[in-house]
Amino acid sequence: MYLVKAFFLDRDGVINIDHGYLSKPEQFDFNPGVFDACKLIKDAGYAIIIVTNQSGIARGYFSEQAFLQLNNWMLAQFAQKGINIDKVYYCPHHAKNGQGHYLLDCDCRKPKPGMLLKAKEAFDIDMANSVIVGDKVSDMEAGKSAGVRTGYLISSDYHEVQQLEGVTVTDSLLSAVRHVIGK
Repeated sequence: MYLVKAFFLDRDGVINIDHGYLSKPEQFDFNPGVFDACKLIKDAGYAIIIVTNQSGIARGYFSEQAFLQLNNWMLAQFAQKGINIDKVYYCPHHAKNGQGHYLLDCDCRKPKPGMLLKAKEAFDIDMANSVIVGDKVSDMEAGKSAGVRTGYLISSDYHEVQQLEGVTVTDSLLSAVRHVIGK
């Protein structure tokens, strides 16, 4: 059986500059090099799966519909550059600050691995040969819990990850991709 290799990407801080609780295209600034990085990922035969916590929904800062509209806009920006994002998984819950049915201690909110495990099932992903790129230690923990051996943390603080096996600190998605793919 052929297994798919994937790059699991956090959204805010990896795909785009994290301005905090984004809900509109005019708030969304792509990080430099993100399109080049994603093109390299696809050219190397990896799936691209975005896994993003979206507690702004749970907190009532914006609706789930607003998130989905922004998500569709983002995917269209990639498509215009010939890049197919295979899937976006998101967690709209928060265990402490959620409102209504979004107040939930779920399995999908990173650092729990639920979103990654859903992707594994849906795409038949070879987790051991896949990569996670995030900007928080919780991203790395989710990857490790899901069986992803290689993680890249976009950070300027080496000390926050020195205890995490298989995690490399990098300054951008493009740097991480070049390290993995060798281009």
